[in-house]
Amino acid sequence: MSTTAPTKKVASATPKPLPLVVHFQGDEAAVRALDGLNKYRRIAYQDLRKVAEEVEQVVIATCESQVHAEYEALRRPNVRIIVLNDQRFKDARMDGSVYAYLPERTPKPLVERMIDNALDHIQLLANRKEITDRLHTSTREIRDLNQIGAALSAEHDTAKLLEMILTKSREITQSDAGSLYLVEQEELEEAPEQASDELKRGGVVTDLIPSEEGDSNARIIMRAEGKKRLRFKLAQNDSADIPFRERVMEISERSIAGYVALTGRAVNIEDAYHMPPDVPYSINRQFDEDSGYRTKSILAVPMKNQKDEIVGVLQLINAKRDPGVMLESLQSVTTQVVPFAERQRAIVQSLASQAAVALENSQLYEAIQRLFEGFVRAAVIAIEARDPTTSGHSFRVANLTVALAETVDRAEDGPFRDLRFSRNQMKEIRYASLLHDFGKVGVREEVLVKAKKLYPSQLELINQRFQFVKRSMQKEVLQGQLDYLLEHSRDEYMKQLPKFEEGLHEQLVELDGYFQTILKSNEPTVLAEGNFEKLLDIAERRFENFTGEEQSLLTGDEVRLLSIRKGSLDDTERLQIESHVVHTFKFLQQIPWTKEIRSIPDIARGHHEKLNGKGYPYKLSAAEIPIQTRMMTVADIFDALCAVDRPYKRAVSLERALEILGFAVKDGEVDAVLYEMFVKSKVWERWKIEPYPY
Repeated sequence: MSTTAPTKKVASATPKPLPLVVHFQGDEAAVRALDGLNKYRRIAYQDLRKVAEEVEQVVIATCESQVHAEYEALRRPNVRIIVLNDQRFKDARMDGSVYAYLPERTPKPLVERMIDNALDHIQLLANRKEITDRLHTSTREIRDLNQIGAALSAEHDTAKLLEMILTKSREITQSDAGSLYLVEQEELEEAPEQASDELKRGGVVTDLIPSEEGDSNARIIMRAEGKKRLRFKLAQNDSADIPFRERVMEISERSIAGYVALTGRAVNIEDAYHMPPDVPYSINRQFDEDSGYRTKSILAVPMKNQKDEIVGVLQLINAKRDPGVMLESLQSVTTQVVPFAERQRAIVQSLASQAAVALENSQLYEAIQRLFEGFVRAAVIAIEARDPTTSGHSFRVANLTVALAETVDRAEDGPFRDLRFSRNQMKEIRYASLLHDFGKVGVREEVLVKAKKLYPSQLELINQRFQFVKRSMQKEVLQGQLDYLLEHSRDEYMKQLPKFEEGLHEQLVELDGYFQTILKSNEPTVLAEGNFEKLLDIAERRFENFTGEEQSLLTGDEVRLLSIRKGSLDDTERLQIESHVVHTFKFLQQIPWTKEIRSIPDIARGHHEKLNGKGYPYKLSAAEIPIQTRMMTVADIFDALCAVDRPYKRAVSLERALEILGFAVKDGEVDAVLYEMFVKSKVWERWKIEPYPY
């Protein structure tokens, strides 16, 4: 479709007015000096007050009293005083106001030359002022752009960044309103066999949605290359309170934003209600009618990244003379709204380019954050898969630790009233809590998952030993019965048989009792408790093995393991488990953390340390344990006590867990103030929350 460019009106040339030369009323000498100089427009001083102040004026005087009487009026920047007098003025103030002295009988050509010089001087200073003002404006704009660019680069939150882009663009152009659009790929959701050939050729699978029960077809989301749309992402308006709803729109020439996104050209509209007839776009005036607003001047520029790709559109509405005035009436729009200047377009274009790069950096930063979050989560799930009994532990500890940190951050009294955690410090706490047990990857799996004091194979060996002893007892009793039968009559044997059976039963019951004691001793306890003297009695019982050698019912190593007073690990195994802290620290040290979160390894390494210096693996003192680590320790102990999925111990109630934590405080192991905040602020209730909120 061909379009015709609008006809432009050519303004008629206006003749430039003659330079203005003034003489005082009745000053004959000044009149004679100006007589015949027709290149100037001459007036008497009494008419000077009617002349606009910005008009260039040269005043011809002959005596000091004339200048003195009108001194204030003659000291304006656009006025130059030429004195026709053979003597300088005596008053230094009057003398300082004079541009030049000429002898009273100076020839007219020299007077004319001096008047021209004075006029040139006025123009020179005016030009210099204009250039200086423009330089100051440009310097301010460059400074503002640099400051805005630095602020945009520093902001990684995309929502806040978009808000800042639009706000700063409006500030720098004194715009009353504005909107921001983002270019995005259109996503199409289709089943594999239903996807169009075009989509299959150019699309990229971005997500997979499992099929529902009874549905044999899984759904996929495919993104077609080249299929783009605009998302109306943000709107601001100083004069009207207009509800905003995010929506998507087609990229086409019918809308201003669509035209800019499609062509990459900026659009500068003087009046949106009176646009040239040949432009393909228009505005929706229904918006103005519904809101009572009047959209007039519009500036829309593309946001282009470093690859010259359009990533968004920045649209500014109604540039104002006075940024503080509200456009609450048609009259205010008429008097206040002005077109966007070309200089403003160039500035906004530059700002939009910076904004596009900052937006892409922000999106890249968020993508990296999501990637790292995924890595952390995958790492935690992977390590907990080696020990399913602790599934969810790291996520729950992170929940509790972050909740306790938030409580500390809000404290208005107590020892932590001046302690505040920044956003990055909270991130440190969360990552350290999530990864605090990652070092378990370096611990032998049989030790890591050891649920009882004895390994299953060890208990099975003891069971087989007891079964062998039982069989041996039965064999001995049967042999005794046979010998008695051979030596006595059948009737006597039958009388004696109950005694034989009773004796065997007593031995078997005693042996079963021993085994039950072993099974009971094999169960780990949370606290150091248990009576293991019976184990020594059992170990003293001996039997003949199949080679005829005497052997104890329990070996010394078995007695040692069964006599573990707390937990399920002996000293060697406990050292192996405790080594997971060292493995965690070494692993986390290998990650090139940014300087904002570089304390993660130090926070994670001390979660098993105790304030009294009796923790592990470094035996740190209270002063060496960071507050972040102390909070994690409280959360770690609490979850270890409450977890219901650990077969080597019975879970305790939440109340009992808090009580046991209280014992740790009394023993000088846990921070008393943090424990009190954990209890009083009911941080422990976060333990009940779903452990995968990240």
